[in-house]
Amino acid sequence: MTDRTRYEALLESTEAIAARAAQTLCSMQGRALDVSRKELRDVVTAADLASERLVLEGLRALTPGAAILSEEAGASGPAGGPRWIVDPLDGTVNYAAALPWFSVTLAYQEEDRTRVGVVHAPMVGIIARFAEGGIATVNGRDARVSTCSSLSNAVVSVILTSHFTDAECARAAEAVRRLGMSARGVRIIVSGGLEMTLVADGQLDAYVSLKADAVSHAAAMPLVRAAGGRITGLDGRDSTDDDLERVTSNGILHDELLACLEGL
Repeated sequence: MTDRTRYEALLESTEAIAARAAQTLCSMQGRALDVSRKELRDVVTAADLASERLVLEGLRALTPGAAILSEEAGASGPAGGPRWIVDPLDGTVNYAAALPWFSVTLAYQEEDRTRVGVVHAPMVGIIARFAEGGIATVNGRDARVSTCSSLSNAVVSVILTSHFTDAECARAAEAVRRLGMSARGVRIIVSGGLEMTLVADGQLDAYVSLKADAVSHAAAMPLVRAAGGRITGLDGRDSTDDDLERVTSNGILHDELLACLEGL
């Protein structure tokens, strides 16, 4: 079996795990959920933990030798080999408020590179699929970034969330101010995997995260690049899973976007 065939087969099984987790989240949303404080004003709910249990059980059965890095459970399994990077509920604050902007994100990596990725956002009807060498789709369509060529015509999302310190809030607010003076529209959604998927599908022209994390983004980063987009730090260097800042765009307006955010 070639790597391409193996990754496509793994994608199918990964999709099934993500779909079960998404179904669990949908069935629990709107119920009275135990909500616990995490970092600053951020929260974790019973639904996060239920989805995570299902995801971890499924992935361990699917790839018994792979390590897993998960949003709530942290890291487990052997270092140095294949691993999963997962967020079983990306967008918890939205979810707890009965808003639809949340997703399940699952990324399988070999040699520190995402080979398979799924982003499943059930309440907005979006499923993104990536398998290296063969598949990069959103709802069955080939992923394609927008053709927007000017920031003045662009719609950009920015992360501003409850686990930010005062300084981080001020920095993100300054990004919003600058973009608000330059772009057609600025949106705050706060579900990174979903937002990257929207860039890959051409629905958003760009997405800015000044406090990034791997669990939200790992599944969607290769999808954006396969769709023709670009993901860098504020310095213009291609972003990796370890970076704390990510600027994602359709690529065409990326340099103008970086110039707008220069010095943040």
